Amino acid sequence: MLVNLRKALGNPLIVFGTILFLFCFLFNGEDGYLHYLSIAQLLFVPLLLQLVVQLRKMDKLILAIGMMVVALISFTMPYPVELLGALVYLFSTFWIASKGIDRFLKRGFTNTAELMIDLGLVYIAIGGMWFLAYIGQFDTGFDETTTWLTAIHFHYSAFMLCISVGLIGRIQMTKLYKVCAFIIATGPMTLAIGITFSTAIEIIAVSLYVGTIYAITYYTFRLKFSSSVQAIAVRIPLVTLCATILWSFLYAYGNFTGNTVVAIPVMLAFHGFLNCLLFGSFTVIGWALQVPATKQKSFSFPISKIRGKLENPGAPYPGLVDQMADYTGHGKLPFRTIDFYENTDRYELFASVNWSAWFKPFAFIYQFISRKIGQLNLPFSSAQIEMTGQVQLVDEQSDGRSKPRVWKRKIGVETVFTAIYSQHQSNGRTYMNVALPLPFSSMHGILQAEVDDERLYLTSNGDGDAGTYLAVGRYLFQLPLHESFTIREVDDDLLASHDMTLFGLHFLHIDYVIKEKVDKTHSIVI
Repeated sequence: MLVNLRKALGNPLIVFGTILFLFCFLFNGEDGYLHYLSIAQLLFVPLLLQLVVQLRKMDKLILAIGMMVVALISFTMPYPVELLGALVYLFSTFWIASKGIDRFLKRGFTNTAELMIDLGLVYIAIGGMWFLAYIGQFDTGFDETTTWLTAIHFHYSAFMLCISVGLIGRIQMTKLYKVCAFIIATGPMTLAIGITFSTAIEIIAVSLYVGTIYAITYYTFRLKFSSSVQAIAVRIPLVTLCATILWSFLYAYGNFTGNTVVAIPVMLAFHGFLNCLLFGSFTVIGWALQVPATKQKSFSFPISKIRGKLENPGAPYPGLVDQMADYTGHGKLPFRTIDFYENTDRYELFASVNWSAWFKPFAFIYQFISRKIGQLNLPFSSAQIEMTGQVQLVDEQSDGRSKPRVWKRKIGVETVFTAIYSQHQSNGRTYMNVALPLPFSSMHGILQAEVDDERLYLTSNGDGDAGTYLAVGRYLFQLPLHESFTIREVDDDLLASHDMTLFGLHFLHIDYVIKEKVDKTHSIVI
């Protein structure tokens, strides 16, 4: 572990930052508290960054230039030079933020620990903007000191704390951790909103934040680290926050009541100094000793290459799947359920669409878009209506998956769904791999099948590859969107329900009545 620490501290970028900081500290003669931000910009940020992101030569060069201009700005320079330097530093923070966005787009809304790291990387860009506002003396609605404090807030409480909490989650994630992570992730923004618009919001946000800091500290004391040295090093910053965060609470309480309890100079002398010395230093030391390995696996299932509208599909094909037994194994399903999936064109569908009340305004607006693209074009009305369609083969080379076939469902002449069905296997399970082409992208529903009480359950909220994904260019990321189907046989018909949730909130329910087609003239099934 000490080898890891020496390697991290001996990195040329960190050595360069150390030299710059010592030079600033010894020779520029500025107020001591201003070094709190400088040490974060020159040491803490690049050191923590290199632990979670593989930096290339170009990345290191951009960061080194940003660090160098920070050092120059700390000396008395002409205003245009300082402003230009702050813009260069802002660019370097946006470069860091792009690493967080790139990480996110390769994974999406999955794995809370990795999301926290992504968010920390993005937050540094906001710190860069506030640093520019401070150096440029822009009118932010706050005094100069508050502008500077906001910049330091996004370097420490946003960037460093979010990444540290993300690394904690790599060790273990529980429901308590996820709740704490959510509050810490949104904390910098809710605090900023409170400071800007309402002292009541500020005191509520700070109170919630304080409670969360204590909760995540308690959480770390229950974790098993790779060594006792790292356990101590990681816990020291959080214990420090448990003490210093009380000063933030007292400051917010003073703003709320109108009676100053803690003044800014006192905040800088105690809160700022301890956060810099103990929180900042031990955060980077603790994680440099041993970076927990990510538990996130890259997605490896096949995706459709078709984008936009599907043109000229092939010959008609009987069903959405060749054999339902591929998905259900030995699960017992009624004949009609199996036959519907294997001989889909023998059936007709009647649907009743019900949007959740909270989502109806979005559904109303979206229908103007869905009509144009012919995808997810569901009616706003809940009246039962017939959906027609035909299953057709799709060229394997064009799609890129095994035996794709498209089911284009329509209401009248308007296309409702264009879904291209395929399948893939992973870890001994066969998944239904459904692609919905969109402009310049495609959405994939990877559905897991289960059978219980002669009912078929299909869900994206399952194990392994199951999920809803968006493929854009070289990126494939998971969406906070889930769907589930339940199909059961009642008398001579099939009844199906389709439910969808967004961030866990239910927004759509569709009831289907599925009937076998009958030739009314001769009364025989066709």
